[in-house]
Order: sequence, then structure tokens, then C-alpha cells
Amino acid sequence: MTNALLFLAGLAALVGGAELLVRGAGKLAVSLGISPLVVGLTVVAFGTSSPELAVSVQSAWDGRTDLAVGNVVGSNVFNVLFILGLSAVLAPLVVSRQVIRQEVPIMVGASLLLGVLAGDGTIGRAEAGAMFLLLAAYTAFLVVQSRREQAGAALAEVEAEIGAGSAWDRHWSVQVALVAAGLALLVAGSGWLVTAAIAFARSLGVSELVIGLTIVAAGTSAPEVAASVMATIRGEREIAVGNVIGSCTFNILCVLGLSGLVAPQALAVAPSLVAFDLPVMMAVALACLPVFFTGNAIARWEGFVFLAYYAAYAAFLVLAAREHDALPAFSGAMMLFVLPITALTLAILAWRARSGAAPGKGA
Repeated sequence: MTNALLFLAGLAALVGGAELLVRGAGKLAVSLGISPLVVGLTVVAFGTSSPELAVSVQSAWDGRTDLAVGNVVGSNVFNVLFILGLSAVLAPLVVSRQVIRQEVPIMVGASLLLGVLAGDGTIGRAEAGAMFLLLAAYTAFLVVQSRREQAGAALAEVEAEIGAGSAWDRHWSVQVALVAAGLALLVAGSGWLVTAAIAFARSLGVSELVIGLTIVAAGTSAPEVAASVMATIRGEREIAVGNVIGSCTFNILCVLGLSGLVAPQALAVAPSLVAFDLPVMMAVALACLPVFFTGNAIARWEGFVFLAYYAAYAAFLVLAAREHDALPAFSGAMMLFVLPITALTLAILAWRARSGAAPGKGA
């Protein structure tokens, strides 16, 4: 019971800390005259990934690399399949041209890069540093690119995310205090969550990797869930998509990059992660290309498919961890029926998108 309360307290601190950090940093950046577009693409999108950063860096520092790496991989799978799926079920999602042509390919590239770097079972400090430098270059590119954009349209996006209509936090001193409080909550919450997750793994008889891929990944993705669902409900559907894609890129380049830099030794990547979970993460990222290209939207039926796949992925992890008797039959059904049908569907969608014959997206 104590561990459950510690986990909930940690999760609440992470969600609250992320909210305070995004609000304070976003408004402080605007107050300092930084382009709203840059704020939207960096502070807002990256800020919602701060729980993943706090948990993975803390885990890497403690030498618990399975939890650090599993949290990132699991969060990215959760972000695309569950969050985008749920958002699309609520309302068909509009995908902007920039997201399709720039952000999704960058996310796919980062996912494939992680697969290559982790293929030998480790992520060294030099490789981690290279990933972090790529994030710095990506952020600098966004800053340069934003100078060519109209700030007015971007301002509406930032206001939708950080609630710019309030007056109590307009002074810079309040904004700095919000950032400090957010960081403090993130540090405390990450420690509580990691402690509880380790206890859960031991009590359930499963590895820390499985806990990181499921419970911790879903918990640290709570800000993305809240941001994307609320954006969908408000009608800001492009924000829902952009937030998820930006967070996935940030998780790989920054979260794993910093985790690898602070870890006492090279980040060890479990063989099961290399053989199964990383390929799943890369496949999910690649699947976004044909889905997003068809009609510049994510339809409701595609959202249901995403949710079903996440349920199947989570079920496989649980069955494998418990070495359940149903695992062979479940795996066989996935390999013989579900995956081939999905591959055929994605191929048809890609062909229609290329030929310009994509059907209209609707409810």
C-alpha cells in the first residue's frame, strides 16, 4: 500500500511539476521576447516530456539502465499508439503540412538512429553526447526557421497550451518561481516514482524493464495525454499531433542523451529490448508516415487501430513477463494474421497517398 501511495504521489508531482514548468517557462520566454513559435515547438512540446527526462536521468544516475531506457522506448510507443489513438477517437485529427514533411521524418530518423546505436547492446557516452548535440542542432534549426513564420498564428498555439489569458502569472518573478517550483516537483516526483516502480517489479516478479515499458512509461506520459486530449477537445487538433511527435523526438535525443551522459557507465540495452521493443518503436514511427500522408489527417478508425495495437503490445509484455501459457498462441495470432493485415493496409494507404487518390477522412 505504501508503494502504491508513493507511486501516486510521484506521478502527481511529475504532472504538477510539468504543468508549472511549461506555464512558467512558456510565459517567461514570451515575456523576454522569444518567438511564440519557438516556445510552442520547444518549451511546450519538450516541457511535457520533462517527467520522462527526470525519471530516466534519475534511473541512469542510480545505475538502473533498464528503467531509464525502457521508460523512453515505452513512452514513445505509448505516445503514438495510445495518445494519438485516443485523440483521434475523440475527433479526427488534422495533420499540418510541416508535421508531415518535417517533424515526422525527423522523429522517424531519431527512432532509426536509436535502433542503430543500441543494436550492440549499449549506448556509450560519446553516442549519448551525439544524440544531445543533434537535439541542440534541431532546436537551433527551429529558431532560425521560426524567423520566417508569422508570430500571430503561433501565439494562438502557445496560448492554447499555457493558458495565456490569466493575469496572476504575468510578472517575471512569478514566472521564475513557477519554473523553480516545477523543477523541484519533477526532481522529487521522479525519485518517488522510481522507488515505487522498483518495488512493484520485485513484488510482481517482473523485471524493471517491463515496469519501465508499461507502468512508468504510461505514468510519465500523463502530461502528453492531458495536453493532446485537451487540445483535441478545444478544436486545436494540430497541437495534439505536434505535441506527441515533438515529445517522441525529445525523448530519444534529449532524455536518452542526457541519461547516457550522467550514467556511471555506458547505458546497457537489454537483449529483449533490442530484439522486440526497439523494433516495435521503430515500426510505430514508420507507420506514421503512410497514415499521416493520407488526407493530412488521422481518422477515427485509424485511432481505434492504434489503441488496439497498444492493447496488444501491453498484453504481450505482461504475458511474456509472467511466462503465461497463452503466450505462444497470442504471438502466433499476431505474426500470422494481425501484422500481415496491417502491413497490407499500410501499403495500400501509402500507394493511395502517392497516387493522390486518398479517400476523404471523416468520422
